[in-house]
Amino acid sequence: MRRREFIAGLGGAAAWSLASSAQQAAPVIGYLSGRSANWDAPLRTPFLKVLEGAGFIVGQNIAIDYRFSEGRNDRLPVLAAELVQRQVTILVATDLPSALAAKAATNTIPLVFASGEDPVQSGLVQSFNSPGGNATGINSVNNHLGPKRLDLLRQIMPKPGLIAFVVHPNSTATPHQLQEMKEAARVLGQPLLVLNAGTEIEAEDAFATMSREKVVALVFGASVFYQVIADQLIALAARHGIPALYEWREFVVAGGLMSYNANRTESGRQVGAYAAQILKGAKPGDLPVVQSSSFEFVLNLRTARALGLTVPSMLLSLADEVIE
Repeated sequence: MRRREFIAGLGGAAAWSLASSAQQAAPVIGYLSGRSANWDAPLRTPFLKVLEGAGFIVGQNIAIDYRFSEGRNDRLPVLAAELVQRQVTILVATDLPSALAAKAATNTIPLVFASGEDPVQSGLVQSFNSPGGNATGINSVNNHLGPKRLDLLRQIMPKPGLIAFVVHPNSTATPHQLQEMKEAARVLGQPLLVLNAGTEIEAEDAFATMSREKVVALVFGASVFYQVIADQLIALAARHGIPALYEWREFVVAGGLMSYNANRTESGRQVGAYAAQILKGAKPGDLPVVQSSSFEFVLNLRTARALGLTVPSMLLSLADEVIE
């Protein structure tokens, strides 16, 4: 067992030369994420729990080789290639950029993904019911929740005014998000200021622009990078006194005001369930892509009070979790 664990942990050419024999001893999952290890934990923890429930225990009869790009999408192709060269048994990708990098790296190694974008439109699968090829997973529809987030944010605004929508200019999901958000704002008669933030410096500049333009509230677009720089974004919103709505619950736990998204525990469980089925012999192309059915709205009352906001009782009743 010690020798098996040692082989599973090796890197470089030595690990690649031994990958075939290591696979015979214990399957190796190549785990790829565009997030940091910390921000990927809400997906990774339920993923591992489901694997264990299916009989796959890390260090006993399975090994996992992790790769995290820390918000650097340009690093993902290299990280995906490393896992493919190691000849892992199965690839797991926990966001759309990682899934696209893994898909580009191999069309033979099974791939299970969690994606916020339509996997058919993004080219990951042929269809939801019959994915075909080597990939399947769960679509959390995260990248299409902008209009719902805008509606929730408008309910807590103390007065009407300009709302900012901050997006990552290099994200493949940004064009769809912009189209949907602009249409929602048009229907509501809501003035919308679109700002780009693809680096830490651009995030600082975006908030400076919001102050000059007297923005009254802010919605963040979906971006793995924003999860990596979450502390900076939360601090900037507090410093400028701007109510902000974020993607994930973890932003609110860390001091952000509000979040709305699919339940990440559900996504992690589904990825784990499909990975277990494939390890037992199922073909990814035969496993239909699942769409998220559980969503959560999280609200931080401490932050609301710090911003001088009164939370309407109707909005409070909608919250799945309230942080006091």
